[in-house]
Amino acid sequence: MLNKFREAKQPELESLRKNFMEGHVPAVYHGERPSFVDAIKAKGPGAIIAEFKPASPSKGILRENINPLDFADMYADNGAAAISVLTEDKYFKGTPDFLFMMKEPGVPLLRKDFIFDPLQVAMTASSPASAVLLIARMSGSAAELKQLVDIARMPGLAPVVEIFDQADLDMAREAGADIIQVNNRDLKTLEVNLDQSRKFIQQKKENELWICASGISERAQVEEMASLGFDAILVGTCLMQAENPGEKLAELSGAK
Repeated sequence: MLNKFREAKQPELESLRKNFMEGHVPAVYHGERPSFVDAIKAKGPGAIIAEFKPASPSKGILRENINPLDFADMYADNGAAAISVLTEDKYFKGTPDFLFMMKEPGVPLLRKDFIFDPLQVAMTASSPASAVLLIARMSGSAAELKQLVDIARMPGLAPVVEIFDQADLDMAREAGADIIQVNNRDLKTLEVNLDQSRKFIQQKKENELWICASGISERAQVEEMASLGFDAILVGTCLMQAENPGEKLAELSGAK
């Protein structure tokens, strides 16, 4: 699955490398970049990271004719601590432009994409994103992942390192990650099991911020994950498919 996503990013990478060789280096964004970590801590444990994604590989188009600006306001008004923004085009129908379109409410933005090259991190730093997702196993080694983590931190981006198994967690820590996102989805079957989060949260260390991702759709699940020690819960599909995403978010966040 991840190899498929890696291949899909090659045209973008080739363009970034071509521009870099021609001396066109992405300029760091100098506008407001609200703290991702502070926003999570202010509303955690169990803070909600509300995701904006028009489509997914497992379910196809999630919602037709959606306006990112409307969702940014709706998420901000209904208790989101941060907003996860899908920027991958082929499988999620996203674009980096969403980061600029969704910045106005002032809620920290997490760029969610398949990022494994320093130039992709530099491109993220040229946007209003406050955080960037780094999937541990998309790096060939802890040293490669550490390079991405370090590059992200230089302009003030929070590196969120996603794990699927113990080897991923070990690599994340060796790379110096302190924001760990546990993905409950099995990459082979695409099935979701919250036991993944229940198991890994037992290894949380002091001064680490942990996020539970995938499979959360009810307030009781949010409360359980918060009680186990998760600082934040990332929720996407159930919001995008809800009849009223704002109401659903308010329910999950406890805002209503």
